Amino acid sequence: METVQAKSPEMGYLRVAVYLLLLTVAAIAIHGYHLGIEDQAIYLPAIRFDLDHGLYPHDSEFFLPQTRPTLIDELVASTVRARHISVEQAVFGWHIVSIFLILLGCWRVSKILFPGEKARWAAVSLIAGLLTIPVTGTALYLADQHLHPRALATAFILFATCELLPSLAGQRPGARRWALAAMWVTLATVIHIQMAFFGTLLLIFIVFPWRLIFPWERVAMAALIGTPLHTLFQPGSAEWREAAMTRSQHYLLRWEWYEWVGIFAPMAMLWGLSILARKIESPGFQSQIVGRLCRRLAYLAIVAFVGAVIITTPARFERLTPYQPMRAFHLIYLSLFLIIGGLLGHYVLKNKVWRWLALFLSLAAGMFYAQRDLFPATRHIEWPGATTGNQWVDAFDWVRLHTPTDSFFVLDPHYISYPGEDYHGFRGLAERGQMADRDKDPGVVCLFPAIAHTWHEQVTALDGFPEFTAADFHRLHQQFGVDWAVLAKPGGTKLDSEHRPTASAVISSLECPYQNRSVAVCRIR
Repeated sequence: METVQAKSPEMGYLRVAVYLLLLTVAAIAIHGYHLGIEDQAIYLPAIRFDLDHGLYPHDSEFFLPQTRPTLIDELVASTVRARHISVEQAVFGWHIVSIFLILLGCWRVSKILFPGEKARWAAVSLIAGLLTIPVTGTALYLADQHLHPRALATAFILFATCELLPSLAGQRPGARRWALAAMWVTLATVIHIQMAFFGTLLLIFIVFPWRLIFPWERVAMAALIGTPLHTLFQPGSAEWREAAMTRSQHYLLRWEWYEWVGIFAPMAMLWGLSILARKIESPGFQSQIVGRLCRRLAYLAIVAFVGAVIITTPARFERLTPYQPMRAFHLIYLSLFLIIGGLLGHYVLKNKVWRWLALFLSLAAGMFYAQRDLFPATRHIEWPGATTGNQWVDAFDWVRLHTPTDSFFVLDPHYISYPGEDYHGFRGLAERGQMADRDKDPGVVCLFPAIAHTWHEQVTALDGFPEFTAADFHRLHQQFGVDWAVLAKPGGTKLDSEHRPTASAVISSLECPYQNRSVAVCRIR
């Protein structure tokens, strides 16, 4: 008599882990990886500082206030010490772990929503292919092309969601599930406080009995409008407001029309899916949970939007704008795409290999092209220890290897957005201090107004930087102690009229021990 051996749970877990690892590799291949870009201009210096407190004697106030409440810098620095590896290797390793954990969280959520395996893998695959899709006008992606604490916190929120999601089917969470959810939220909090707040808000919307307060929309709006927020916050200083106005994502009225579409289209889609789910009966589709989840996500989107209108429109609430209630849409987008992916897998893709290939190969090609267009002067994946092909990064590397650790640099306050620079932050890559800039530092100033005066004093001193002469650099040396400059070379990059390069005469008048096609590193005495 022939017997059939059941597949062990361990083998099933191993197979899922292997598939998720392959999807992680595919996601990095599609979206790329970059060191020190964008928000890593804040987090990477904090990691360096944890390893060497002698760094950044002039400017640590521009990144430490934002990183002190989190453990991401200590986590990476501890990995460097424990494993005896470079910062670059540790950061890349944690980035891989972050993407893997996000996809694992998506897999766990999809198991609750879609019993069918094809639907689950379609859901997770769609998230892997869309990691760098923008979340309306919030200046967020589902996950960045670099290590960001938000990614780890997102994974932990997904794990917490798995514990409470069955409540939408009438299953009351037991003490163990509540404890696990609380543990994951706590971990998210010590990694990224803002992400944990929005994650907690999502969990509240999942478990709260909304049917008890119908019509909930008017109740929520009245509560928000009636809250005396103006008694809790004083108007920001003129210096703080100058920094705040550099963040268009903080102000709804400064969003583009297509970003407004990105607000209301998900609301309509979620509401439509919630209605559709109630009419579907399928063994591969948990219609009750999916329908209720879609409706709760729509509720959250509406409340976030109402809160953003209240906070970002009246001038007296302007100090609240850095808290960005619209960033709740990050989890809304993630959940919406997960549901759409599962529905596609269950009802459209099925067992048709050509449909899977047509969808995901075209999606991967489009996302890959968008990333190459965003970082045209840098290799798609900045492997640890390998050259990036970026002239600015090469100059930053030379600075790290050939200048004293207490050196103080000046760069154009808009250097990070120069064509060819590709958004690489100087502090984290060069391991040296710099005068304040107008691109990344204002984000920290918005959250910590006490440094607004210092920021304003420094960036004001750099007004007209493209036209600076040698005398202007000597003035900076006398006023701020600046002893080095990183300057764009004429003809080295295709700069527009707003970002004109420093004149050749200035570079030739200074001592510049390092030069490449795009950049010169010059000493100021």
